[in-house]
Amino acid sequence: MADFLLVHGSCHGAWCWRDLIPALEAQGHTTRAIDLPGMGADQTPLGEVTLDSCRKAVLAASTPDTLIVGHSWGGYPISAAAEDAPDAVRGLIYLCAYFPKDGLSMVERRRAAPHQPLVDAVLKSKDGLSYTIDSSRAPDLFYHDCMPDTVNYAMQHLCPQPIAPQATSLPTGAAFSSVPKSYIRCANDRTIPPEYQIEMTRDWPADRVHVMETSHSPFLSDPRGLAMLLTQIERQF
Repeated sequence: MADFLLVHGSCHGAWCWRDLIPALEAQGHTTRAIDLPGMGADQTPLGEVTLDSCRKAVLAASTPDTLIVGHSWGGYPISAAAEDAPDAVRGLIYLCAYFPKDGLSMVERRRAAPHQPLVDAVLKSKDGLSYTIDSSRAPDLFYHDCMPDTVNYAMQHLCPQPIAPQATSLPTGAAFSSVPKSYIRCANDRTIPPEYQIEMTRDWPADRVHVMETSHSPFLSDPRGLAMLLTQIERQF
């Protein structure tokens, strides 16, 4: 059995793993989720959030026996953690996440996608420190295969996303490369184009890339299926 640490994506928090945590624990795993700085219940002022503070939050919650699951933007802070302290993690699992390219920020990585589903749904704050997702667009972008009550739950919890950590470049080298990794593609993702997820993992070993026929939020639309897949992936590490 494994020790899982769950790291959320943009505008989300630890709350988004509500249904996955019991599904993983039913499989015998230990599981916990964190709020990245400024997100969820964390009260860090948005203007003080950095990629480095996100990295530190991940490492503070990890152990050398921990498999870290990073969703969407969460792929960047978990990668920063592995680059800084590869011995502090057992491995990384990218869940329809941005996989970093040496020296690029997440914003630059996103812009390299073949099309930009979020571009007309992002609402930047007046102070320029954060953004939110248009509430009329979020259900279709994030939760189109979720039950209505689940969508309502999620919409009540979405929060502003600090921009600075996503606009910060992330150098990756030998330390990052040494950490075992797996990737879960979501074939019906309307946030990160599925074809871009294929492109980001094109040179990966075939047995390290897995597919779910879900939206961008399998932890809410198919938590049991995701828990079963994570249990299968854990045996590769």
